[in-house]
Amino acid sequence: MDKDILTKTVSRLTASPKGILAIDESLGTCRGRFEKLGVPFTEEKRREYRELLITTPGIEEYISGYILVSETALQKTKNNILFTDILNQKGICVGVTAYTGYSVFDTVNEVKQEITEGLSDFAQRIKEYKKAGAVFSKWREMIRIGENLPTEEFLIESAKRLAQYALICQAEDIVPIVEPEVMIDGNHSIEKCYEVTAHNLKIVFDELKSAGVFLPGIILKTSMVLSGKDAQNRASVKDVAKMTIKCLKENVPKEVGGIVFLSGGQSDEEASLHLDTMSKLGGLPWHLTFSYGRAIQNLALQSWAKNPEDVASAQRLLLESAKRNSLASVGKYK
Repeated sequence: MDKDILTKTVSRLTASPKGILAIDESLGTCRGRFEKLGVPFTEEKRREYRELLITTPGIEEYISGYILVSETALQKTKNNILFTDILNQKGICVGVTAYTGYSVFDTVNEVKQEITEGLSDFAQRIKEYKKAGAVFSKWREMIRIGENLPTEEFLIESAKRLAQYALICQAEDIVPIVEPEVMIDGNHSIEKCYEVTAHNLKIVFDELKSAGVFLPGIILKTSMVLSGKDAQNRASVKDVAKMTIKCLKENVPKEVGGIVFLSGGQSDEEASLHLDTMSKLGGLPWHLTFSYGRAIQNLALQSWAKNPEDVASAQRLLLESAKRNSLASVGKYK
């Protein structure tokens, strides 16, 4: 582990006023988005769309890193240039998602708790990602709120996997993005989300510390503290900002390299407003920024689906979304 390399990569990824663009949707998620818009779900169509995202002129002003799936890390433009080479030429960090899928951990009240898979061969795969140009990676755990959910056993096992993944990354001088996502699905209150998020963060950092993970060489990708999407009287933007910041201050060690937020089911506008309001609060030991996927891609994907030949219009929309969130990351959006 070269701590200097890790901290330098973290600094690049969290450089203000930039954020990280996630284009690492699973095949299932990608299929759903394409089919909803009438786009054929083929490898070539996926390649075309990713080329649009990666070759957008000027995107490097607002984006410090792209999170890719392994398929994208090996794909090329129509002119036969590797996507990873284009990102490197733009000065954008390349990251590749580490996990390979989910399996059922247990079922509580007919709700499945799904655990993330992919550790068994990850030590080998991370070497391949590194050869392809990756300097960071990402591992996501999904935590559902419900009656008697999440269970303590599930949270502990999820945290152990995050710690194992982080250690494997750091041994290769790859920055691990650690993503324990508390899902927005459900009708829970913001107070319940706070309780679950705080407890889970405590478990995650206990496991990371006991495993010997170098905390200044990681980035935490976290969900915001939100009401469930089906809740009545959902919490205001100000309440989300205040409670999220309070939760992070109380449960995330100061030495953690950086914190980025996922959009996780929020509307594009909500994700920007929440980040903007949090950024205005200030006084934090870490720089906060975004690591959004759909909330940045959404309008560009819709435009491209309607007219695949008009790549420039879709790229303009992508750039506008990236700029909006760049402004939000420094409290200058609204």
